[in-house]
Amino acid sequence: MRIDTCGTSCPQPVLMTKKALEHNPKDSTIEVLTDNTTSKTNVKKYLSSNGFKVEIEEDDDVFVLRGTK
Repeated sequence: MRIDTCGTSCPQPVLMTKKALEHNPKDSTIEVLTDNTTSKTNVKKYLSSNGFKVEIEEDDDVFVLRGTK
């Protein structure tokens, strides 16, 4: 599952991630795109606290957070 949160500010990216996980509880992978550092940090913390291993890449000023269980 992939979520594009670019252009939004906290707490919106975390809320969007939470909603996506609630609607797809069996997914063991998620990819979240964000374009600001605060959101990157908060989404990473949220995913980690929900049992995801998170890898982060930066691609043209967009952070790509890949979470896997």
